[in-house]
Amino acid sequence: MKVVILAGGMGTRLAEETVTRPKPMVEIGGRPIVWHIMRHYAHYGFKEFVIALGYKGEMIKRYFHDYFCMNGSVSISLADGTVEVHDAVQEDWLVHLAETGLLTNTGGRLQKLRSWLDEKTFMLTYGDGVCNVDLQKLLQFHRDSGKLVTVTAVRPPARFGSLEFTDGDLITRFVEKPLSGGGWINGGFFVVEREALDYIEGDQPWESEPLRNIAADGQLVAYRHDDFWQCMDTYRELKILEKYWQSGSAPWKIW
Repeated sequence: MKVVILAGGMGTRLAEETVTRPKPMVEIGGRPIVWHIMRHYAHYGFKEFVIALGYKGEMIKRYFHDYFCMNGSVSISLADGTVEVHDAVQEDWLVHLAETGLLTNTGGRLQKLRSWLDEKTFMLTYGDGVCNVDLQKLLQFHRDSGKLVTVTAVRPPARFGSLEFTDGDLITRFVEKPLSGGGWINGGFFVVEREALDYIEGDQPWESEPLRNIAADGQLVAYRHDDFWQCMDTYRELKILEKYWQSGSAPWKIW
């Protein structure tokens, strides 16, 4: 089963980093966030990826082109330019890097990937968020539902801490990063039947009319994930993820 990763956006809310590189290449612990996402999928046996490129896509191409060589020791013959790689990290992944346009919307990118998606069902996510959802359970939930699209629903951490009071001023409970009191949101990590692409008309955002119409037809179901999820939309959120990684107990590192 293929995993589609939408990696073509310009990442303007993270301009501190994305002025020089695409958001999926912004690093956490010295590795691009897209690598963390792919390791998550690979842990559950999903090892064929279709990455939808756009903004600065050449950097993503270069990363995977050089991956084998750059993750091991090398011997280089200056006489003839031959390179021998030693002790390289050998991920058994197949990575397809598809150009889908600089300013294309997410739905438009999916439309441009139709020729890559020859199987009935595929996984879909964004190139800027991590979580610890069990992807095999997500897939089974999708199959049991019989619907066209399953979306992982999450409740993101609130930005500020939570205080609970007694009748007076005495605080009875302090939570530094509680789940938000709002509703569930789209956390990405979709499972999609290929027929769902028929709902996309032209260059639309996947998250607008296509998903709204799929929902109106009773073909969109939510897999509720109560555990860790974190996007990387802003520099502050990047620092949160980096802090998790440096602590040695990043919640999404399940491999």
